[in-house]
Amino acid sequence: MYRYDSTDQQIIDQRVAQYRDQMARHLAGELSTDELRPLRLQNGLYIQRHGPMLRIAIPYGMLLAAQLRKLAEISRRYDRGVGHFTTRQNMQLNWPQFEETPEILAELASVEMHAVQTSGNCVRNITTDQFAGVAPDELTDPRPYCELLRQWSTFHPEFAFLPRKFKIAVNAAAQDRAVIRAHDIGLDLVSDDNGEIGCRVLVGGGLGRTPMLGKLLREFLPRRHLLSYLDAILRVYNRYGRRDNMYKARIKILVQALGIEEFARQVEEEWSHLRDGPTTVPDEEFARIAQHFAPPPWETLPSPDPAHLTRIEADRAFASWVRRCVHAHRTPGYAAVTLSLKAPGVAPGDITDGQMIAVAELAERFSFGELRVTHEQNVVLADVRQRDLYEVWQIARSHRLATANIGLLTDMICCPGGDLCALANARSIPIATAVHDSFDDLDYLYDIGDISLNISGCMNSCGHHHVANIGILGVDKNDEEWYQITIGGQQGKEAAIGKVIGPSFYAQEVPQVIAALIAVYLEQRTPSERFIDTLQRIGIEPFKARAYAGRDRRRPARVDHRESEVVNA
Repeated sequence: MYRYDSTDQQIIDQRVAQYRDQMARHLAGELSTDELRPLRLQNGLYIQRHGPMLRIAIPYGMLLAAQLRKLAEISRRYDRGVGHFTTRQNMQLNWPQFEETPEILAELASVEMHAVQTSGNCVRNITTDQFAGVAPDELTDPRPYCELLRQWSTFHPEFAFLPRKFKIAVNAAAQDRAVIRAHDIGLDLVSDDNGEIGCRVLVGGGLGRTPMLGKLLREFLPRRHLLSYLDAILRVYNRYGRRDNMYKARIKILVQALGIEEFARQVEEEWSHLRDGPTTVPDEEFARIAQHFAPPPWETLPSPDPAHLTRIEADRAFASWVRRCVHAHRTPGYAAVTLSLKAPGVAPGDITDGQMIAVAELAERFSFGELRVTHEQNVVLADVRQRDLYEVWQIARSHRLATANIGLLTDMICCPGGDLCALANARSIPIATAVHDSFDDLDYLYDIGDISLNISGCMNSCGHHHVANIGILGVDKNDEEWYQITIGGQQGKEAAIGKVIGPSFYAQEVPQVIAALIAVYLEQRTPSERFIDTLQRIGIEPFKARAYAGRDRRRPARVDHRESEVVNA
């Protein structure tokens, strides 16, 4: 994976010193709270419902074992021993002390990590496929492209104060695991008729208050022009994006207002001044970056491994875990492993300091010292020998990291919600817990099969509920928590926005509603149909009718909402 050079380290060390001075001046009364606010946000420090929250950058989800050990140490020393992985492959600390955040940033810098551009109206963390570099369905490794974009976007002087936050995702596989159509810019790596690899460029995607899927801007962009073309897109957005209304400030609103044809015309016109200029990417520069992502020293191994097959036959629990949590690898004899952070009773995406140490040890012993954070808030060991899978499973199970539910109903994406976030209208974690408790039978989950359920505590859609087969959105009705249900969303190349089934439900009803939706699917499905397939075939009405049949009319408990810091969630 990419390692800092002296320039990278100098930039981050200087930012730490700058932030330390800003915080010292604030604590001395020389900088007001309002003056500090934009400065701390530039370093990932929010003020949430109960106190500060620090968002730590994990570029395109890649971590060294040593870096995860440092995160464990930081969470133990400066927080409550728990970190939370987000859908942007970052980590959040929800209980740091305000005055200790400079020390946290200094600790991060010591292992080539930082928190810059995890907040603010700038280009945020670049995301990609958690199986990058090992996926059998991959055209090429997307990580060099992500690193190129990271270097281009970091402290880019033109794009530090955009109309709104800006998110970019990169995909290079037949199956889009990066949800590129739900991003401001989605880059799909493709090859032309001559075998040259470039980008299919999508623009104007995003969820939140006005969910939209990205539109095709350019069918093929040669790699050497990637940065200049992105400069052109962002210049048009920076010039014409709305700044009078933060709810209409994302690029998707501009693309919708202009129309994709006019937006494309303006981008092409802007690009005409930039094409073949200083931001053209020479082949040798791309090759220099790509060297950081050279394959590890894979062995020549039998595939499938005989001992692995024997253990699958002998141990039903292990076989279930392999079925859901072990994924194909491009190299014979190897596999990628997803460690589930969705055990019963655990907030989805949360990982304790002890689990971080355990994962770091697993990475060092079995996966060349590297790991990945996923969009679905889990962790991946990308290069495990098949013969080692049984031992990995045993160790992971002892640390509650081997729940065999990847891709199933309880593998939920969930934001922190009203328990922590000041923007939330309702709590997300208790809903996730209630649904998990209602579907705690793995045999039943396996019968249901592949299905996605995502939960967001507010319209910012940090839980990506819009693109889930079943989405749950917390809404506020007269200071009471209610939950709106959408169905029919999906990720991947066939991405779709879910449709609201009707009036919202109160918290106690949600597990019953999910059970009703699942019941319709199980009654109506044909062999091999997934939930989304059945829904698309029979339509929304049968699901809607069952969801509202015999509603329980008990009133929910009243919820006290505090004022929010409405900024760049």
